[in-house]
Amino acid sequence: MTDISRLPGPFEHRWEWQFHAACRSADTGLFFHPPGERGPAHDDRDAAAKTVCARCPVRAACLQYALEAREPYGVWGGLTVEERRALRSRRHSRTTRHRTAA
Repeated sequence: MTDISRLPGPFEHRWEWQFHAACRSADTGLFFHPPGERGPAHDDRDAAAKTVCARCPVRAACLQYALEAREPYGVWGGLTVEERRALRSRRHSRTTRHRTAA
């Protein structure tokens, strides 16, 4: 069982979603690829992680955390690092276009 005592007390409400995450009992190796992993092994592991995320009741909170924290590794909220980077880029482009048009 994971020791959560290191989490910041005053901000506990920001982390509470983790208690309900579908991945809590999963092997963390499923969500973080080993160095040098490529090809079908990489794709299969990501797909398996996303399957867990798909049934997670706190998927949105997890993704929001990963985007805000700019998590540099792993599958969070059903998205890989590359997918989160692309999402941030699209959001940034939309915001920039909106500001320019105003």
